[in-house]
Amino acid sequence: MSATPPPVVPNGMAAAPASVSPLERRVRSVIVVGAGLAGAQTVGALRAQGFDGHLTLVGAEGRAPYDRPPLSKHLLDRPGPAWLADELGVDVCELADDVRLGTPATGLEVRPFDVIVATAEGELRADAVVIASGSSAVSPPGWVGGLVLHTADDAEALRERLRPGSRLVVIGAGWIGAEVAGVAAAAGVEVTVVEAAAAPLAGALGSAVGELTVPWYAATGVRLLTGVAVAEVRPDSVRLTNGRQYPADVVLVAVGSRPASGWLGTALPHDPDGSLRVDAGYGVIGVPGHVRAVGDAARRWSPRHGWVPGGHWDGALRGPATAVRALLARSVVPPRSEVGDDGTPADPAPYVFSTQLGHDLALCGQHRAGDDVVLRGDPTATGGWTALWFTRTRASGSSSSETSEPAASDPAQVRAHAGSDPSLGRELTAVLAIDRPHDVGAARRLFAGRALPRLDPDLAADPTRPLRAAQV
Repeated sequence: MSATPPPVVPNGMAAAPASVSPLERRVRSVIVVGAGLAGAQTVGALRAQGFDGHLTLVGAEGRAPYDRPPLSKHLLDRPGPAWLADELGVDVCELADDVRLGTPATGLEVRPFDVIVATAEGELRADAVVIASGSSAVSPPGWVGGLVLHTADDAEALRERLRPGSRLVVIGAGWIGAEVAGVAAAAGVEVTVVEAAAAPLAGALGSAVGELTVPWYAATGVRLLTGVAVAEVRPDSVRLTNGRQYPADVVLVAVGSRPASGWLGTALPHDPDGSLRVDAGYGVIGVPGHVRAVGDAARRWSPRHGWVPGGHWDGALRGPATAVRALLARSVVPPRSEVGDDGTPADPAPYVFSTQLGHDLALCGQHRAGDDVVLRGDPTATGGWTALWFTRTRASGSSSSETSEPAASDPAQVRAHAGSDPSLGRELTAVLAIDRPHDVGAARRLFAGRALPRLDPDLAADPTRPLRAAQV
């Protein structure tokens, strides 16, 4: 079943319903489902906020929590997992009373004042549950022999098969596909990347901005094919819909991921992709307040950006503290990092970082339908550049809160926007910084308020000025 669409309010942004009233008694036992970053951070937040009740962690993988970004970024130079106990100092085995790794959850029953989580080892009961079951890689049925990269086991399998001179075909030029392509090419692997969209990263950036990354592929020795779909995947080759066939020693399927929420069945309302819509306190909308969801499984309401899908590392890192505080209904003043300027729960901006094909990328915010793109710097020159998405004021234009294709349709048009159209809106919705770390920090500060920041697009387009100097 899918979640009921939220009501629409006059300013064009959807109003997020709240979860059903919280527990009317003290929470003395909690089950955390998921042993990734969001799950580990939830366990750490529960203990840090004074929860001294019984805490159970259920994880599908038979490994202690580890960080996933290094799996692709450091596929070949960091063969072991980046354990979160070392990276963040969160040792779930010490903090939780009952740690069940390699024990996938198989079902959930929500009752008025408690929950039952079903596993292959039996049922677990607790006063509350925090769903942090993450996501899983998409692999279309019938694609025989293609590997995916989402877990440490996936990384080990891929690493063992990549050798100098071997032929790797990567299907998908998104974040993971581009990162692996660059790492493999640098190690002497012959790499071909196939992307059905018109440009790399088109889903995240739109075709116009994604097109600006095309030269990176040739510069690093990677063959890039765009605008063509895959017809067949075999262990030794990939055949495209245009009839071309490419031999392969390894095929990596990197066409995205979906929330790993299938185990919930119909226990909770969810979107078609499996996401659970949550309020500002990460309470699952439409069910009692002792059910929370964090990380990749949660589609969070942001007063600034609207509905924000999961998959953001920063959200998995910071969201659990807010979820735990709401779950426990703590009356103590939360740390400054957990609240916004007006004292309400913090609203972390969507944030993605990537190292690919010799470049560092950071995307902060979430652009919308009809946004205009302004370039800050020259993508063809050295020294980095930044793309800025601006929207018209809601009274005169776009009101969508979903990420979609920007108004410009090709790189030339994108470049022409900078400083050329005084009718561009002043609300900044997203920032993509390429090899410009100062712009990354500035963007994150700009998106720290409750509303979208307002910038002068002409001033923002000048790469010699600090980005914040364009704020109006």
